[in-house]
Amino acid sequence: MVELTQSPRRDAWRHLRTPWTLVAVIPLIVALLDPGQALPVVRFALAALAGTLPFILVAVLMIACLKASGAEALIARAFDGREGRAIVMAALFGGLAPFCSCEVIPFIAGLLALGAPLAAVMAFWLSSPLIDPPTLLITAAALGWPFAIGKAVAAVALGLAGGFAVRALTGAGVFSDVLRRRRTSGGCGCGPDPLAGRPVWRFWTERPRRRVFRDQAAENLMFLLKWLAFAYMLEALLVTYVPAEVIGGIVGGEGAGPVVIAALVGMPAYLNAYVAPPLLAGLTDQGMTAGAAMAFMIAGSVSSIPAMTAVWSLVRPRVFFTYLGLGVAGAILSGLAFGALI
Repeated sequence: MVELTQSPRRDAWRHLRTPWTLVAVIPLIVALLDPGQALPVVRFALAALAGTLPFILVAVLMIACLKASGAEALIARAFDGREGRAIVMAALFGGLAPFCSCEVIPFIAGLLALGAPLAAVMAFWLSSPLIDPPTLLITAAALGWPFAIGKAVAAVALGLAGGFAVRALTGAGVFSDVLRRRRTSGGCGCGPDPLAGRPVWRFWTERPRRRVFRDQAAENLMFLLKWLAFAYMLEALLVTYVPAEVIGGIVGGEGAGPVVIAALVGMPAYLNAYVAPPLLAGLTDQGMTAGAAMAFMIAGSVSSIPAMTAVWSLVRPRVFFTYLGLGVAGAILSGLAFGALI
């Protein structure tokens, strides 16, 4: 009898322990403590989520189509025996993809769900948020071409180093299980082994495959929306109450110390790729070293709080901390190397 009376309470608590609850509670807390900022916080989060929505929808449709058609085996075979080349291409392509650290999450989710090698995914994951053609031009305008080219080189180098490091760790058996377990709607519904057989690209002609498409689309859409909404709400709080100028002002002086501090401070910082270069230009005029600026920018792009929140929701802790460690270590090494060359 006790179990019957306590079970509904436990069920209610379990349903409340979701990102959606925090998304709703955070604006209420802000409204109570600082009423004037409640609406701006919500607007910021909604605008950021709306900007990411096209990427989410493309990723959701891609996953649903590939799952419904049974294309997992085809994608997996495309990477067989080509992991080294895949790492190189992922690191290079990451420098061309116009994704920030949060916008890349839906595509990473799709790649991992479809069985792409973690090493190649990690290479893309690390390099993609750092640079793209528009950011390269803005960075060059604010900080000069040496800084812009240095950041582009650091992005590719970090992707390559991270990809091959994860490849070695995977070979040692460190990453036997990558994705977090979450309830799924199953495979394509067309056999016991979804990795066997040939894809059926005209999946809409079969009712079971249409059902899989709907289920996968709905499931992945809700999964990505809830975590990214929570991530952008955290980002809105960070931007509102912890200005990037204050964070960046901490790191000044000479030597390796400021570079390490810049990477550690920049790790949770909000760094919009288009706002960061002018900000860092002002900070370097006030005494911030070029190496510290590079470390701050790279760490902020790879390991911002919104990005880490989304990554945590997607992969197991071992993969998460590897991603985090590679990002911070890469930022420090890039800052030290750039500072020594300038």
